[in-house]
Order: sequence, then structure tokens, then C-alpha cells
Amino acid sequence: MSNKVIVAGVGMIPFQKPGQSESYDQMGAQAIRQALQDANLDYEKVQGAYAGYVYGDSCSGQAALYNVGITGIPVVNVTNNCASGSTAFALASQAIKYGIADCVLAVGFEQMEPGAIEMVFPDRLSPIARHTNAAADLLGLSEAERQLPPAVQLFGCQVDLTKELYGLTDETLAQISIKARRHAQHNPNAIFRKPLSVEKILEGQPVFRGLRKLFACPPSCGAAAVIVCSEKFAKEHGINSNISLVGQGMCSDKQSHFDGDPLDIMFRGLSRDAANQAYEDAGLGPDDIDVIELHDCFVSNEVLTYSALGLCNEGDMEKFITEGQNTYGGKVVCGPSGGLLAKGHPLGATGLAQITELVWQLRGSAGVRQVQNARTALQHNGGLGSAGFVNIFQRN
Repeated sequence: MSNKVIVAGVGMIPFQKPGQSESYDQMGAQAIRQALQDANLDYEKVQGAYAGYVYGDSCSGQAALYNVGITGIPVVNVTNNCASGSTAFALASQAIKYGIADCVLAVGFEQMEPGAIEMVFPDRLSPIARHTNAAADLLGLSEAERQLPPAVQLFGCQVDLTKELYGLTDETLAQISIKARRHAQHNPNAIFRKPLSVEKILEGQPVFRGLRKLFACPPSCGAAAVIVCSEKFAKEHGINSNISLVGQGMCSDKQSHFDGDPLDIMFRGLSRDAANQAYEDAGLGPDDIDVIELHDCFVSNEVLTYSALGLCNEGDMEKFITEGQNTYGGKVVCGPSGGLLAKGHPLGATGLAQITELVWQLRGSAGVRQVQNARTALQHNGGLGSAGFVNIFQRN
């Protein structure tokens, strides 16, 4: 037996560039208060909390939550790289689904530094060493290339492979960043809202291999929160129960991801596996999805996710972009918020910010960003090391 998971309330604060935000505990508290207000719920009714973040000491979740209230509820801190917020949501939703609690909060926050993401503890084995070493061996990287920051190394190669294997040009890849900015211009929570041109994106030399600066998402600071509850709790507390979780997929790597195509090391295998689980769980397929928030940490990752989620065949990814099937008026709107590329990517907050945007879309309250007649939404988020999540939400 399992309970239906109702999304009771959502909240997020505007994302900021590093150095421009408040401290992580204040950002987290603001997002929580917004979610509570959205649900019209007192904090004392929340029975447990899960906090997702990467760059923070242990029990940072308590530091944020205690700014809202000190009520004695269990607080679990989780870290799964870029999927930390989605992990917090997975645990919260499972608590409702399996009757552990009736009302649970998931919060994610991040206070980041400028520049490429580096290891916090360089004196010990990197948890993604298996991934970088496997990709480097398969692609024959030099010793100098192997010393680059892991994200630069992996996704620089991902850009190259996407171009080589599927014939995408720099100009086509640039259209992903252009779309992200076009969507973000109507999102007050997004960092980058000014339009981009192909010329601007392609000026200057690449950072590494085919990776250009504007092909990548920026380090960001921010917070988001989601409250979930059971149908019984929603009815008892006058909570609107028309948005629910209908499908969920979560996974880590398979050995096969390391043994064959290097693109499967770089999220594609993870995304495909999580999506297949979610579709099966929901009894739905790619053609049923109206709006998507996906893990567009790099333009190449968005492109490869199109086929991993089953939105198009691998050979049709360029056509999917050039025909505008990934935006308003096309097959499905991808990243109406501006996505990671334009809204920003505060690691622990990202998954919950994606869910917040999709809930607004399903409610019909997204304003200029609104996807017409949106009824079914898909959230896709991944963390290297690895953790993959796909959640499907539906308006009743």
C-alpha cells in the first residue's frame, strides 16, 4: 500500500551570483517561509525535514530550519552533488508515500564561490574519480587534460562527442543558450535575463575542447523548498490537493555505463534509466509530457537529455532544436524558467527550484512563462558520482 503524494506548497528566492546573496541559512529560511505561506500552513504542522546542499558543513539544514522554528522534528541532511535537492525531495515524498509522516518539508540551498567547481577535499580520493578516469581512458586524454577540474574535463569532452557523433554545430548548440535566456527574461528569480546572440556565445576561444563559457551554467547562490503531504492531511488542513507526484525514477550508475559509450558516463545513461523508471511508475510516456525542467548544466547535456528522455531519437536531436520543438509552440517546453543555464545552478537548490517552477506551471500561475494547458510535467536532475532523478507531476 502507498499514499498519494500531494504537493502542498512551494517556494524559492531569486538566485544570485556568488558574493551577492545572503548566507545559506537565511536563504533556506526564506524559501521555507514562502513554501509554508504557499500551503497556508503553520511550521508546527511539519513532521520532518530533509535538507539538500553540497558546500556546507554537517547539520547546515538545522541552521536554516531553526531560523523558522525549533520544534524538535527530525532533520536529515543529504548531499548528492547537483541532485542534492532532488534527493531531499525523494526522501520527503517517500515518507508520505509509505506512511512514515503526513506532512514533510524538503529544502535545498547553496552558497557558492565563483569559478569552476573544484574538489573541497583534494587530499583524498575524489568520489567521481571513477568517472573521470573511465572517460579519460576511453577518450585518450593527456596527463595535462586529466588535471583539469572534473566538470570542465567531462563536459568539454561531452560537447566534442555530441558534435562528432550527431553532427551538431556550435551554432546549433548556441541555440540552447539563446532559448534559455529567452525563457529567463520573464523569470524574476533568474540571474541572467538579457538576450544572447550566436556571435556573442561563440566569440573567443573555448575553455576546453568544444566547451565555451556560455555553453555552461554559472555558479550560483539560492534556495528553494517544497512541502508534500498525504491526501488525508490536505483535506484536514484545507490544502489544495490538485497537484500530485504520479511517477518517480531514481538511480545510480550501472557498470555498463563505464564499459561502453563515454557519453553514458556523463549523465546520459543515468538520465535514461531514471526516466524509464518514472514513465513506468506513472503509466505515461514522453508524448504525455507538456513541460519539462531538465538538467541543462551544459548545452550538450540538454541536447543529449532530449533523446535520453525519449523526446526524440538520437539522430533527430539537431532537428528537434532547429524546428523549435523544445520551446513554446513546439512538442514540449523545456526549461520555461530559463533552466540552469540562465536561472542559475545553486547545487542544493536546483532540483527543488525545478519542481517549484513546474508546480507553478501546472497551477497556471506562471504568468508570461505559462505553458498553455499544462497538465503533466517532468523534472530531470542529475548529480555526478552519481545520482539520477526523474519526477513526473500531474494536475488532477
